Amino acid sequence: MTERPPTPKVKSRAIPAAERPRIGGSRRIADLMPDIGRAAFRKFGFVQSSIVTRWSEIVGSHYASISAPESIRFPVGQKAGGTLQLTVMSGHAPMVQHMLPDLIERVNRFFGYAAVAKVAMRQGDIMPTPAERRPPPRNLKPIPVELGDSLRDIGDPELRTVLESLAQGLANSSGLPKIG
Repeated sequence: MTERPPTPKVKSRAIPAAERPRIGGSRRIADLMPDIGRAAFRKFGFVQSSIVTRWSEIVGSHYASISAPESIRFPVGQKAGGTLQLTVMSGHAPMVQHMLPDLIERVNRFFGYAAVAKVAMRQGDIMPTPAERRPPPRNLKPIPVELGDSLRDIGDPELRTVLESLAQGLANSSGLPKIG
């Protein structure tokens, strides 16, 4: 039998940290924050973190002041038909219980599909969130007179306000919208 000659062991020289090439470039913290927040929200059961940040838009300011979402739990392997865990202030649970079908519909409309099928409530303290107030845009043009007179004849005040804001937006636009 033939034997192989022993191979000499060569010690690999460790490269000091200062000489190693940098694998990734530096990144701004603002670029990292959405990923960090998304990972934290997913860990605690939220598919989209925007349900927490936009809760008052989804359910309305009254229900947002007395309730807060905790998590959404989905059945294994699915992203629909989940259970929304909701914290409700003490004493308001019976009122929220009557409004659950409406809340489920609003949350599903926000997601765009039937993400929530059930709501599980628990009583707890809700921290009040300050309302975000934005000043109106500076260069508002007045509503055209021909539109303003026709809007005054509408009896429903909510519809009139929505149509006035639509007319205001059309009056402020500079042309056709750009898509893409």
